[in-house]
Amino acid sequence: MTTTLHRQVDIAVNQHGRIRRRDFLKTISMGAAGAGLLSWPDVMSVRANDLRKRGMSCILLWMQGGPSQLETWDPKPNHANGGETKAISTSVSGIQIAENLPNVAKTMDDICLIRSMTSTEGSHPRGTYLMHTSYIPTASVKYPTLGSNVAQQLGDPNSDLPGFVRVGARFRGGSGAGFLGVDYDPFNVASAGRPPENSTLPTPEKRYTRRLGLLDKLESHYGENGGEREVEDHRKLYEKTSRMVKSPKMQAFDLSEESQSVRSGYGQSQFANGCLLARRLVETGVTFVEVTAGNWDTHQDNFERSKQLCEQIDNPFAHLVSDLRERGLLDKTLVVCMGEFGRTPRINARGGRDHYPRAFSVAMAGGNVKGGQVIGRTDPSGSNVEDRQVGVKDLFRTIYHGLGIDPEHENMSGIGRPIKLVDEGEVIKEVFA
Repeated sequence: MTTTLHRQVDIAVNQHGRIRRRDFLKTISMGAAGAGLLSWPDVMSVRANDLRKRGMSCILLWMQGGPSQLETWDPKPNHANGGETKAISTSVSGIQIAENLPNVAKTMDDICLIRSMTSTEGSHPRGTYLMHTSYIPTASVKYPTLGSNVAQQLGDPNSDLPGFVRVGARFRGGSGAGFLGVDYDPFNVASAGRPPENSTLPTPEKRYTRRLGLLDKLESHYGENGGEREVEDHRKLYEKTSRMVKSPKMQAFDLSEESQSVRSGYGQSQFANGCLLARRLVETGVTFVEVTAGNWDTHQDNFERSKQLCEQIDNPFAHLVSDLRERGLLDKTLVVCMGEFGRTPRINARGGRDHYPRAFSVAMAGGNVKGGQVIGRTDPSGSNVEDRQVGVKDLFRTIYHGLGIDPEHENMSGIGRPIKLVDEGEVIKEVFA
């Protein structure tokens, strides 16, 4: 009977990999539901298992500080706002990007550019929060970050490694699991060039196990006197950490296992190491990896600083996409490159560009993304979106869609209100093949 019901659940999943309660009730007989053979949580469990079997993952390349779209994906060489940045041809006829990204230009067949992004938030904290959660910050709700939501939906709860790994930065406020809880908080790796901090056992394993037993006893008293939640969260962290540090899969963090030719292909920068680590982690089963490059806050000396920053990301980004393709991982790995906003088209008195959320760009590859295309357009000055405006919620719906996740999925918040992964917005269907 269970097998039959599971088959019926599959029928209720639409062509986009989504399942809704109304579709389920149309497919499953009311008699079976009334008999309690398969509850709604069971249905969602079946759905989650189906998603996990697909093995989808996501790599977010986070350009902290807000990269200038005019020095990266949307140059304006024929306008005064373009400044000294020239445009170069790419591997796709008719698509040009800034001269600062020559290696990425060679892989444009795999990359989709969205040049018509727009946002309402022009400060770093609020822009970072919005571009990580699809929600503006509020005092009452701590929304989960993108990586936490993806880890919850796609991650294997029994995996030795965390479902969400963040490389190269520790954000403050609004960058973790929020009301999803500690199970989906990111595992932070300060530097990809060396093993994670405190990731080796401090004592022989038997002694370590005895210490954990003692800790459990010490916490029990506190838990029995009003600290149940804190103790539960603490035990979860220790359980996950203990399983991780004792696992042979921790070798995924050791870049020295890669050949010199592979490491040279990515380059020698911290961001290059982060991209290589991201590939190793998704190859090992990690669901979401975020790698940070910064600081793109070019209020002065924009052209030289942007050139230097692009030199740090150009080869690693291009090589990551190529490496994933060569290993057969690109179709199952969605790669997104973005920052919190763009930079002003008008150059300021210090030769810099200021914050500009009105019109900026995002690059995507892998995960069924149709490469070799540009979606949207800004006007000749770069000041306004003049075709196919894409909001932050649209982008998030598109990312979830590409991973097979239903953006309408609701989680219960700490204030007792169900909250969708994304509230409003629409999928940018042109992104996908």
